[in-house]
Parts: sequence; structure tokens; C-alpha cells
Amino acid sequence: MLRTLDIRDLLIIDHLELNFQAGLNVLTGETGAGKSILLDSLGFVLGWRGRAELVRRGAAQGEVVAEFDLPDGHPAHAVLSEAGLPPSEDGALILRRVNTAEGRKTAWVNDRRCSGEVLRALSATLVELHGQHDDRGLLNPRSHRAMLDQYANLGDLLATVRQTWTGLAGSRKAVNATRTALDAVRAEEEFLRHAVAELDQLNPAPGEDAELDVRRRMMQGAERIRGDVERAQRLLNDGAEGAMIEAQRWLEAAEGSDAASLDAPLAALSRAMLELGEAQDGVGRVLDHLEFNPFDLEQCEERLFAIRALARKHDVLADDLGSYAETLRVKLAALDAGDRQLAEQEAALAAAQAAYNTAATALSAGRRQKAAALDQAVMAELAPLKMERAVFETTFETAEPGPEGQDAVSFTVATNPGAPAGPLNKIASGGELSRFLLALKVCLHGEDGGQTLIFDEIDRGVGGATADAVGRRLSALAEGGQVLVVTHSPQVAALGAYHWRVQKQVVNEVTLSTVVPLDRDERITEIARMVSGDTITDEARAAARSLLVG
Repeated sequence: MLRTLDIRDLLIIDHLELNFQAGLNVLTGETGAGKSILLDSLGFVLGWRGRAELVRRGAAQGEVVAEFDLPDGHPAHAVLSEAGLPPSEDGALILRRVNTAEGRKTAWVNDRRCSGEVLRALSATLVELHGQHDDRGLLNPRSHRAMLDQYANLGDLLATVRQTWTGLAGSRKAVNATRTALDAVRAEEEFLRHAVAELDQLNPAPGEDAELDVRRRMMQGAERIRGDVERAQRLLNDGAEGAMIEAQRWLEAAEGSDAASLDAPLAALSRAMLELGEAQDGVGRVLDHLEFNPFDLEQCEERLFAIRALARKHDVLADDLGSYAETLRVKLAALDAGDRQLAEQEAALAAAQAAYNTAATALSAGRRQKAAALDQAVMAELAPLKMERAVFETTFETAEPGPEGQDAVSFTVATNPGAPAGPLNKIASGGELSRFLLALKVCLHGEDGGQTLIFDEIDRGVGGATADAVGRRLSALAEGGQVLVVTHSPQVAALGAYHWRVQKQVVNEVTLSTVVPLDRDERITEIARMVSGDTITDEARAAARSLLVG
């Protein structure tokens, strides 16, 4: 409930402080007195889009402060929590917004800076404005489905639809992900199977590339030096050994002659023959070590080159070929198991779709059933408002399925039987529209969530008994809550629990708008003015007293 509205330096207001009460609060005044400025000011502090230039001429800035009472469980508490703002103390919510002369706007909630977006989120829970040109309330077709759901008390069915929609969306996501993965794998299936077969056939082991390279180098080195060692062996075995044996034989034959003693040469030759034998043995052992089969070298090179070729082909290290093959096998396994997994997920998707369809169908049936009751209720309200021949109908169209079901709901009217039906704001005239809105709001009463209801000249174009019926319905709406109404109707003004007069005055050649609370005598005068105009007659005062008593 709106408690206070403090306005400073906006348009033609220098300073106003209004203290509103529960029940029906009426604001009256001559045309142009500034009643719309009050609504502009309230809309400004609530973050609504309005006039671009609000600051009073000559002022550095304009400011509006609004204080609301928030009972426990009020939806505004959730908005504060989501925005990270502190909870209200003692149930008070204070909104403050400043507009500088340069156009910069700054807002606070309970003395904490906030954005205009937060203000607008709060305003949706605090205030509901109804007027002939308002697009935030009943005239907005996008809100009609939610209004019907609230009227029909379909919260449980709606929760089930939202839950099944969430499950359906999850199942769709899983199926699409699996299909995408399978399509990607199938696109390379031939390559995968060929690559895995090729890798499995070669079956390279970690470290094998290095081992083969070392072995190949050894065999290549042995091939180069073996010929030299063999020639050396032939010379040692054939040339050197034969020559030394022949020399020894000749020396031994000459040893018995008178020639000088040959003992020393023979001894040296004997030692040389022993060293030669050791050299021959050593060379033989070297040749044994260098012995290999050329086919082994050929096989070693073929495998080494095959491993390196595969590594280049798949752009991996030779030692990583084994793990790469395992990666490919995992992809193939996923492909082989993918059809089974996809079938299971598609079955789950079909079940989720069936669950959603069942819930959405039940919700649609509930909406259509309650829509008929709403239509009858609105029609019953239209009769006292002198629109007994008008037709109100809740219409349905199939909408794209979503978390709110698959219904597009709109309220349509026909002002006379047989006339074409259409949207509220396209078919009804100003006065008719006001009465349609009021009848609809009366039927939806109780679904406001603690909002302050504001009606801006909703009684325009009606008078007499019809205006009285409008006023009584506004008074009924205000029971247990709060309604603010800007009115030109004396019948409506007389039914208010609290009455303010908006008036203009000139102070120091500056036009200012003020708001004055009225006592009973002042109310009689104001209502008499509304009855008779500028010249207030005794008859007008008598009529005003009669309206107040009635």
C-alpha cells in the first residue's frame, strides 16, 4: 500500500507531500489543475517511461520519494532479494528517484542505489495503473493469459506444465547432442575403421621407434666395416702367417752353420707368431660379432619406416600411436553403441512429450472452462454499468508450446450484439472502455497480490446511475486494500473514503500545483462544483450532501 508521496520541483510542483490511506482515495480538480502530474510523478519514482523533461524550471533537480507498506509475503520482498537489496525494516519500502536539470536520473531503494530496471520490477508488484491509454494493465494482451490463470486458480496445473516442459527441453537437448555426435562420427566412420585396422595390424609399441633406429644403425655400421676386417683376416691368415713360417724354417736350417748365432731372431720370430695368433683370434671374434642376416636389416627398416609413416599420417609422435589407436577405438565404440543410446533417449523424449502434452491439454481445458465463468462474470458486471447489450469473450488461439502451455489468450469485446468482436482498446469507445476495464477488474479482484490500484479517469464519459455504479465498484475494490482514482464524476468522488482536491495557484507570477485534503464541508463544496460548475448553487450543495449521505 502507498503511504506517502513526496514530490519536489517537478513540472509545476514545488513541494507536495501526500499521505494516502487504505480504502478508496479520490483526487478531483479542474481540468489542467495538475492531476496527471501526480501520476507522472508516481510513475517517475517507479521507473516508468514518461515525460522527458520533468524538472521544474529554475530548479537544479527534481525528486520524488514514495513510501510503501510491505506485509509479509508481499512479492516485492522477492524482487529485493533477487536484486541483492536489503529487506525492508518494519515493513516499510522507500523509493527515491532524482532527475537533474541535465537529464541524469538516479534511484535509491531503502537508501541503496539501484537501477531503473529494479524500480520497474518493484513497481509491477506495488502498483497497477488502469486508464484509457494504459498499456501495462488490462489492455495489454500479453498479460491476459496470466490474469485468466490467476482467476481460475490454475497454479498447480501451470506448475505441472512448467515442470514437464523443463523435462521435455532436457530430453530434446540430450537427443540433439547425441545425434550431433553420431553424425560427426558417422562422417568419419570409414576413416576410423581403416585407421584402427591399420594401427592394429602394425601394433607399434611405445619406445619401439627408438629401438629399431639403434638396431638399424648398428647393422648399417657392421655392413660397412665387415669387408675391411675380412681382408685383414685374409692377409693375417695367408700372407703374414705363411711368410713367418717360411722364415722360421729357413732360420732354423741356418742355425747350425758358422754364421753368427740366430737365437735372438728366432726367439723374436716365435714371439711374433704368438702375437699373430692372438690378432687372428681377435679378428675372428670381431667378424663373428659383425655377422648378421641382410634380411634382418631389410625387415628392421621396413617396420621403422612403417611406424614413422603412420606417425606422420596421423600427425602424432611415434610413441603415441598406441594411445591414438585407443582414441579411435573409443570413437568407434561410441558409434556402435550410439544407436542404442539414441533409441533410449528418443523413447525418453517421446515420454516427456507425452507428459507435456497431457499437462498442457489439462491446463488448456481448465483455462477454457474457467474462461466461460469469467465471461459470464464480466457480463453480469456490465449490466449495472449500462452495457447490458455488450459482449465480453475470452478467446483462444493455439500458440507455440512453451512453459506456460500452448494457448494464446486474449480478451475481446463487442459493444452490441452482432457487432464484430475485437481487442478491448480497438473496439470500445472511451467511456465503454473504462467500464469494460472496471468490470473485468472487479471480476479479477483478489488476484492483485497486495498492489495499489490506480484508476485514471476511468469514469470518463459516464454519469448518473452509471457513474454511481462505477463508484460503488471502485469502493468495493478498495475494501481490504487501496484504490486511488482520478475522477471528474461527483458520484465517484462522493464514495471516496478520502478526498483530495488538485488546484493551481499563482505565486509570484509562477503557476504552481497544490493538493489539498478535504474535510466534509470542503468535500460538499468540491462535489457541488463538480455538479454545477464554477457557479455553486444551493441546489448543487444539496445534491452534494445527498451524494455523500447516499
